[in-house]
Amino acid sequence: MASAQTSVTIQFLGAAGTVTGSKFLLTISGRKILIDCGLFQGLKELRLKNWDKLPMDASSIEFVLLTHGHLDHVGYLPLLVKEGFAGKIFSTEPTQEIAKIILEDSARIQEEDARQANEEGYSKHKPAVPLYDLKNVQDTMPHFNTKPLNEWNDLFENVKFRFRYNGHILGATFIELKIGEKVIVFSGDIGREQDPLMLTPEKPEQADVLFIESTYGNRLHKKNAEEELTRIIKNAAQAKGTIIIPSFAVERTQLLMYILWQLRKNNSIPDIPIYLDSPMGKNVTDVFLHNLKWHKLTAEDCREMFTYFISIQSVEETFKLAKSQQAKIVIAGSGMASGGRVLTYFKYGLGDPNTTIMLVGYQAEGTRGRSLLEGAEKIKLQGKYYTVKASIENINGLSAHADQDELIKWMSSLKNKPEYIFLIHGEKEGLDGLKDKIKEVYGWDSNIPELFQTAEIIL
Repeated sequence: MASAQTSVTIQFLGAAGTVTGSKFLLTISGRKILIDCGLFQGLKELRLKNWDKLPMDASSIEFVLLTHGHLDHVGYLPLLVKEGFAGKIFSTEPTQEIAKIILEDSARIQEEDARQANEEGYSKHKPAVPLYDLKNVQDTMPHFNTKPLNEWNDLFENVKFRFRYNGHILGATFIELKIGEKVIVFSGDIGREQDPLMLTPEKPEQADVLFIESTYGNRLHKKNAEEELTRIIKNAAQAKGTIIIPSFAVERTQLLMYILWQLRKNNSIPDIPIYLDSPMGKNVTDVFLHNLKWHKLTAEDCREMFTYFISIQSVEETFKLAKSQQAKIVIAGSGMASGGRVLTYFKYGLGDPNTTIMLVGYQAEGTRGRSLLEGAEKIKLQGKYYTVKASIENINGLSAHADQDELIKWMSSLKNKPEYIFLIHGEKEGLDGLKDKIKEVYGWDSNIPELFQTAEIIL
């Protein structure tokens, strides 16, 4: 049994006061566990922090526990290993598969961005170098160890953990970390209650300490996403225009594919070509195929759905399609337009009044997606400014994140009042909105930690 009192020190190394860079370092009896290991995205001041070394020796961390495979939760792993981490990374099997795909893609994008910056001379750095490369990713993957859902796993004396199903994306979980009889819950990113692809998230029954995401802590999702999607596609088709959809390759792309497939089958949208320009998107669809218990689709659904889309593989194909004047829908990474192939389509489409840019997920502060959402008249791409004449549409009902009501309901099975509640993974409005709602519904106080803050809790 644990001693009467156990001291736990928490360092908020990311996703505190922001939605990205998820990293929480726990020190228990002198031993270190890192929950998630993500990259900062969005604001330049945050992105620059990706180049800073962590405020501890990476080799002192024994374990990394991952909630899921999105870049803002796993993207720092190659740097952690590069800095000397030699321990184990625990995740579910789909999370390991997705992390490999996402990290390899991230490394390729960084290598390509550095190469292009050096060739065109728009970087202040001489030479520009990638944050990490494919070799660093290859060095990271052997550290992974996969664990099934709902099974307690010992870390060290009196400390164990388990993964619980959380919707959101394939492999996503919330983590229960048990110290003696006390339980610390890390929500990760919580999925929707009624998602076309993912199963309903489970709910924690005990949380003496609760870390809960607040991405949509102040908002409710609209219910008519499919109607909006249909309207936008019909209007664009009538104008013989292009619809560009920046999309995350994991879950969001598959959700879009599923909805567009259903709309096309029902003759609800015109028969215009739909292109998938995301090598990752196809790889993730393959992950869907051999992890059928994690989602609602059958193998037959996955295969049939994919036949409705034209896959773009090479960079040459991307440029050719971007220049084409045909009516079309293009789904391309990345979801916040912070990099990737979607930028090529932006170069040719931003200045075209017949182009529609459809934003379908959360757009973090400082990203191009957020700038477009807020009505920017010019957008900077690879050192040059492009005038925005395209129509900008936002469909927030397609989010893979729980909204305020769903976050509150996710807490409803707790049999105890948490001793500490930390609101994370949100911007100010989301954090404040969820704090007020938790107080209103449950009467519980919450803490909003600051980035790099250290907190000591006694359990």
